Amino acid sequence: MLLLSGPNMCGNEWKYVKECLDTGWVSSVGAYVDQFEKMTAGFAGTKYAVATSSGTTALHICLVMMGVNENDYVIAPNITFIATCNAIKYTGANPLFIDTDEKSWQMDLDLLEAFLTNETEQRNGACYYKKDGKRIPVIMPVHVLGNICDMDRLMSLAAKHHLIVIEDSTEALGSYYKGKHAGSFGLLGTFSYNGNKIITTGGGGMIVTDDEVLAKKAKHLTTQAKSDPFEYIHDEIGYNYRLVNVAAAMGVAQMELLPVFLTRKKEIIAFYKSELAGTGDIEFQEVSDDVNPNWWLPTIKTNRQRDVLKILNDHKMQSRPFWVPMNQLRMFTANVYYNKTDRSDFLYKHCLSIPCSTNITNEELKGVADKIKEVF
Repeated sequence: MLLLSGPNMCGNEWKYVKECLDTGWVSSVGAYVDQFEKMTAGFAGTKYAVATSSGTTALHICLVMMGVNENDYVIAPNITFIATCNAIKYTGANPLFIDTDEKSWQMDLDLLEAFLTNETEQRNGACYYKKDGKRIPVIMPVHVLGNICDMDRLMSLAAKHHLIVIEDSTEALGSYYKGKHAGSFGLLGTFSYNGNKIITTGGGGMIVTDDEVLAKKAKHLTTQAKSDPFEYIHDEIGYNYRLVNVAAAMGVAQMELLPVFLTRKKEIIAFYKSELAGTGDIEFQEVSDDVNPNWWLPTIKTNRQRDVLKILNDHKMQSRPFWVPMNQLRMFTANVYYNKTDRSDFLYKHCLSIPCSTNITNEELKGVADKIKEVF
């Protein structure tokens, strides 16, 4: 099987992991955790980074630190991976969905502005949903597939309506908006190192921020809120969310390779765009001139989505449809969904992601493109 987006272990992974095993430093304390955090903060252009056990736990801790609770809403795009909404639900809050832009596939900022203007009110420096009076403390933009929306406009809308921005940039390591790295715009940002991400620690995540108090708080909460180095004294409800050293060792090795991986991703998307130019009705995600994406997961849009999925997977070229829109999942069918034409559903039924591992060969890329052409 030619994987959709598999891991690429071609650097110092074995060496660094072996060092952890040889020395016994395999758990949540160790030099590689510290090094991984410093490398990530440096790469993302933030002052601090805190390693977590997953991107989902990173999102959860960010929401906990902002005091999000069961009486709140958190604004999120209707097209995203389920982890975004799961993290919101862990706090007891409910995601409030905004439909997707038809070209960039990010949160539709025109709809967001209309919603905030017409459906919310500001009281005592906070945003509330008019229909039920519940608070909306946070907006969580998701940089879907490594693309980024107009962050200047989003940040302006958030400030005007008293919303804290927590970036779900779990897919966007190596993506930039006007030269500024994803995850560094909001008060807090997050990354994921799942096995299919551009770099991986098997499973893992990261919180990035310029706020020293929040960084210390995140580290405290993710290590069971232990407040005494000797006694088992814990000063609040904490979480076992810290990344382990042996996984961080993989992360350090992968960070060393990240520039090479980003270059390869750009080569892959350029290859696909060239090979598939003029093929049927195929379109790619639109990217503005202000955005330099990581092209994490090349995805195409076509009326023949199911036919393309079938031929690729039948020939062991792993391809996947877009995520089911959040409002269509049974847990969220009753949630607020702000839209006009339900573009999320259209994209779900027309988009698919195609093989793009950083160690894929040009010959394999050509094979994928040829199979897609056969459909048309």
